[in-house]
Amino acid sequence: MIALRLTEFVDALGGSLLLPPGADSDAALASTVVDGSVQTNSSLVMPGSIFFALRGAVTDGHLFIADAVERGAALVIAERPVETAVPVLVVDDGVLALADLARLVVARVRAGGRLRVVGITGSNGKTTTKNLLRAILEAEGPTVAPTGSFNNHVGAPITMLQVDDTTEYLVSEMGASGEGEIARLVGIAMPDISVVLKVGLAHAGEFGGIEATQRAKSEIVRELPATAVAVLNADDGRVSAMAELTAARPLWFGLSPSAEVRADDVRATASGTRFTLVVPSADGHLARHEVALRILGEHHVSNALAALAVARELGVPLDRAITAIEAVPRAERWRMEVLQPGGGITVINDAYNANPESMRAALKTLADVGQGRRTWAVLGEMRELGADTVAEHDAIGRLAVRLDVSRLVVVGLGARTMFLGAGLEGSWGNEAMFVDDVAGALSVLEDELAPGDVVLVKASRAAGLERVAEALLVSSSSTGGASA
Repeated sequence: MIALRLTEFVDALGGSLLLPPGADSDAALASTVVDGSVQTNSSLVMPGSIFFALRGAVTDGHLFIADAVERGAALVIAERPVETAVPVLVVDDGVLALADLARLVVARVRAGGRLRVVGITGSNGKTTTKNLLRAILEAEGPTVAPTGSFNNHVGAPITMLQVDDTTEYLVSEMGASGEGEIARLVGIAMPDISVVLKVGLAHAGEFGGIEATQRAKSEIVRELPATAVAVLNADDGRVSAMAELTAARPLWFGLSPSAEVRADDVRATASGTRFTLVVPSADGHLARHEVALRILGEHHVSNALAALAVARELGVPLDRAITAIEAVPRAERWRMEVLQPGGGITVINDAYNANPESMRAALKTLADVGQGRRTWAVLGEMRELGADTVAEHDAIGRLAVRLDVSRLVVVGLGARTMFLGAGLEGSWGNEAMFVDDVAGALSVLEDELAPGDVVLVKASRAAGLERVAEALLVSSSSTGGASA
């Protein structure tokens, strides 16, 4: 973070400053400068850090102030007075104070003239697109982007606070579970370029339906000025409609012939995904570039196109951008992660999250990769679908049959409708089976997996199906296999 004096914290966040006993208030306000990392987890505090004591659903950050100070925190932001060995700024709302601090820091760095801000949202693909774009931009200049899926009202500002006077690019992943949340994040960073990937049923239950999801995602472009750019998915009608809601210039990506940055001749294999990138050239003709992603699945082509569209808008030469994304080994841990546990078995670990769109894409990838081999789909519940829960689980079970997946193992009561749907679609015998839990799934796999089989493991994170993939690796390593 940039260096700020205590007086600047007070001016930006409000509240009252409590100094350690015996400290000279005037001298401390004038001379104390803080420029360490911003943390909400005391175990991550390092000397010079700023610790925000936030109240959460599980615990209260105020209980960890002493630990944060012992680890070297230079300043504590709290919602109630506490006496400690470092200054404490007491504010009414710690989350709002975190946002105010991020707004100040981003504005201060942006005023230096170098910083460009990219915001990314969508029901699917945010993290993958962020990772691809980070790979591109890190090769061009100092870049800040979140680790994992730091994209909510706490995680996004913490990422923004990592910028300093040398930062050239800030990539902000913007997620939400309700309307107004993305708008607040936009108000902190005000992107120069906003990306909308897809509007789908992910978290539709929390939003209150897909129309509410569309409104929430559109917040990332609604307040953009005419000088900004809205990078929009030409293949998604709910996203393309957002061009009418923003003053920003639209830049289209997708498979559609109307897209300015589009893909042709998409090919999915067990080693990755290939496509031909088609973009306008300087002479007015269409230029074609071959792209070979190491990331598995045709659905990631759209994410790659979005990242390349942003890179092109930022002036990054396409050959360098393509080289950067081709080097990315995977979307993210537990996201279409290809594992080779040994014995000729391939595991596609996509157990981080699931919704109808990503589940369909993963099953299609399984069918493509597993051609000529026996395929297994080990699937669990898709959470937060609201009124669509039964219909969408039923549809996934039917799709597994239509794609000729060899074996469907449905795990957990919340996903049982998948099993029933597969039966109604025409699955018989033991092609589809239902098990109560991870142990049941592992029992089936350990008894029946054979060399050459391809196994997809996918569910919402709460289902814990990553334990299936991890157990297959452990089991194989004990017999001489290796992971890749």
